[in-house]
Amino acid sequence: MNWEDGFTVKVSVVNNEVVISANREGLLSLASQLKALADADTGSHCHYDEYNSLEDGSTELIIEKI
Repeated sequence: MNWEDGFTVKVSVVNNEVVISANREGLLSLASQLKALADADTGSHCHYDEYNSLEDGSTELIIEKI
């Protein structure tokens, strides 16, 4: 996965709703990754957590192509 320099992305659950908070670089990075996922094979997925891309304290997020 490619990330724009200076990206910030945080995922949280607030009142049972998933909230994705990101700066411009984070949004551009996610958009690029989602486009790549759209072109990938069924069953492909993006796995985000605080250990590989999200801000500390973020909720783990998996986006899968069906």
